[in-house]
Amino acid sequence: MKHPLNRMIVRFIKPYWLQLLIVILLQFGATIAGLELPTLNADIINNGVLTGDIGYIWRYGGFMLAVAVGQMICQLLAAYFGARLAMSFGRDARGALFKKVLSFSSREINKFGAPSLITRNTNDVQQVQMLVLMSCIIILGAPITMVGGVVMALRTSWALSWIILAAVVLLAVIAAIVISRMGPMFSTMQTRIDTVNRVLREHISGIRVVRAFVREPYEEKRFGKANSDLMEVGVGVGRLMMTMFPLVFFVLNVSSVAVMWFGAQQIDSAGMEIGSLTAFLTYLMQILMSVMMATMMIIMVPRAAVCAKRIMEVLDQTPTVMPPVDPVTELKGNGTVTFDNVAFRYSGAAEPVISGITFTLEPGKTTAVIGATGAGKTTLVNLVPRLYDATSGTVSLDGVDIRDIDEDLLWSKIGLVPQKPYLFSGTVASNLRYGNPDASDDELWHALAIAQADDFVQEMPGKLEEPIAQGGANVSGGQRQRLSIARALVRKPEIYVFDDSFSALDVATDARLRAALADETENAAVMIVAQRVSTIRHADRIIVLDAGAIVGNGTHEELLASCPTYQEIVESQMTAEEALA
Repeated sequence: MKHPLNRMIVRFIKPYWLQLLIVILLQFGATIAGLELPTLNADIINNGVLTGDIGYIWRYGGFMLAVAVGQMICQLLAAYFGARLAMSFGRDARGALFKKVLSFSSREINKFGAPSLITRNTNDVQQVQMLVLMSCIIILGAPITMVGGVVMALRTSWALSWIILAAVVLLAVIAAIVISRMGPMFSTMQTRIDTVNRVLREHISGIRVVRAFVREPYEEKRFGKANSDLMEVGVGVGRLMMTMFPLVFFVLNVSSVAVMWFGAQQIDSAGMEIGSLTAFLTYLMQILMSVMMATMMIIMVPRAAVCAKRIMEVLDQTPTVMPPVDPVTELKGNGTVTFDNVAFRYSGAAEPVISGITFTLEPGKTTAVIGATGAGKTTLVNLVPRLYDATSGTVSLDGVDIRDIDEDLLWSKIGLVPQKPYLFSGTVASNLRYGNPDASDDELWHALAIAQADDFVQEMPGKLEEPIAQGGANVSGGQRQRLSIARALVRKPEIYVFDDSFSALDVATDARLRAALADETENAAVMIVAQRVSTIRHADRIIVLDAGAIVGNGTHEELLASCPTYQEIVESQMTAEEALA
């Protein structure tokens, strides 16, 4: 199998092969011009300066100046096209990662973790992008300069060629030792960057909890440790890089002294001209500088390779929820959802979270799900919009397995209000229109009125255009829930799924909201997951879950008479008179 770095570069540079070809040709032209300059300089010294021919100096000096200008133009153009190529590479890589993550189910998101996915889409892509940029600007010209310089130096003097061979071999050995030690360190560095991002993200998201429990000192120590761990590996990398610089310059300077020493003997014995010695010394500098620059850039390869491996892990990940090969694009029905002996097991779990689940969500009826914490209620809800796929059994919509339905069609039928309501940065209107981009202002106000949210939105200075912070941080928990409910109502789906969406509401608001919902959703199938009996007691059907299995199925009155688990829940929340009222 190809190395992840090679696969990534080939995948995202392939569409820009013409730009890459232009960069290579420009670098080749700049390198050839650079190799011509020492020869011209030697000719000027040997045939102009030493002979006193001023005209020769002007003629060849002018040509030398023209060659230098041509080299500069080629290098500028190569840098321009190389930068465009590298930035296009980074853009496409980030876009592919983002698109891939959008296809992930909750299982893949949990596997990688949000902080790591963010690091892979930002820092990791940037490292590989920087390698591509440096390759276009420096590394592509380095081998051409080295090979051409060796040829030109050999043409100038065979007697001094052993100095070039010794210097190049010594530099290669130094580079190999340093690079071999840097690979594992870069792998550790990227993992520790993930850790820093995770700790910082948790601190920002949970700032209220941190302050409520006066845990700022603990969080500072926690971040300090993650930060220090990253610093330690960074210092190790820096030491290796800084060790290499003096070694490379030592080899370069010793090589220059050797050329001057042995070249002087060649001139003394009339085996070499002064101009040729100058040219050979310049070629040696070009060769060793190209080796040094290539080595400096090659140091970037281990880190870029680690980053590319992490990126390709995401791109190669096969989502557990796959779109159908031959999707059903039209449904004949009005939103009937059927669970037929459904079970679900999380990856690596010994036992299924839910099993043997069989019931039907019917249009015009409300089905409620209640049970103790950890009974599997949210897992059951996540199977309806196909956030997970059942590991056995079938969930069908209007008689068609949801795994065979076009994903856009399936999601257009469902209005989901998750257990943890999330609002995006923007405005009240932009968040509500997330469910229906074409909704009018009147439709937004209608949804807000049903969700009992119009009163506090009216009091906002900007009303529908009032800014909402990321995650809805500038509104209360109850307001977030009501805005999330309004967002689902704006969509006007055939199936409503409320996953414990009334927990932050007071009893009076809860009652008003449910009464308004009854009229709005009278023709839709409604599924409500709740902890409070008062929220679901008037549902057409109540399903009681215990340890992932259905232990009760019926109306409030039927379950009071026949289901011990439901009776325990009711007794913990209501008096006997309230339960029978």
